[in-house]
Parts: sequence; C-alpha cells; structure tokens
Amino acid sequence: MDSSLVYLVQTDTTVGFSSLNDEKLSFIKQRPTSKKILHTVDSFKTLTQYTRVPKNFRKKVRNSKKTTFIYPNSKSFRVIDKNSSFYDFINKFKILYSTSANKTAESFNQDFATVGADIIVEDKRSFYETKASSIVKLSKKTLKIVR
Repeated sequence: MDSSLVYLVQTDTTVGFSSLNDEKLSFIKQRPTSKKILHTVDSFKTLTQYTRVPKNFRKKVRNSKKTTFIYPNSKSFRVIDKNSSFYDFINKFKILYSTSANKTAESFNQDFATVGADIIVEDKRSFYETKASSIVKLSKKTLKIVR
C-alpha cells in the first residue's frame, strides 16, 4: 500500500480521504493549503512519536473516543480505537492525514468523493455519513472545546 495515494475510506467517524500527502488532500477538497489537516494514528505509542501530551490531560486523551486533539505544537491527532473497523486500515500505515470526503463546507457527495480518490476502500457496510469528531484544543494548563 502506498501512503502517498489518496484513499476513500469509511473512517471511525465519517467517510473520509486518507493520505500522507496533505497538499493533495487540500487540492481535492479545494481549500487553502495553509489550513491544517488532522492526523489519524493507530496507537498512543505512535502519537507520542509526533507530539507530547500535556501531563494534565493525559488521562482525558487516553479515555476519549472519536475526539481530535490539537496539541501545543499546533498539530492535531485522533487516536483510532482498536475496536473500530477503520483500525485495520490505519494500522497498516501507523499515521495518515484524514479529512472528510466532501468539498469544504458541503455534505458528502459520492460522485465527488470517488473522482477525488486514487483508491476506494469499501467494505460490506458501504459508505455512510455520520457525525464528525469533537475537536479539543489543549495547552499546558487549559483546554478549549472547538467543535
């Protein structure tokens, strides 16, 4: 599997594009490349290779489900639960950028999504749109709910 390709996949939250190429994802979604894209990771061990979780919030991060955290280094990560059907996919790569499979500020459109993807990863459940992940911004001492 090539991590530079764009995969259309049912993530743990909604239908999304996943790739290691964030510029390609921004181009497909027709949004500025300056806008950051979140990372999905397969474990807390992988997470600690890319950022440091503030000591005050380690328990909260570990116990949260379907929540994206923006860390003090301005990078955002969501750890995928091992019980999620998306876990088998993300575990092959360890880390990927992930974004919803739609144009910015629009709802899911299967035609748009299939045209933008290099590879379509579909299982027996097919694709379905659900609620996006919560977003929480962490600093050393405070947390702020963004979404």
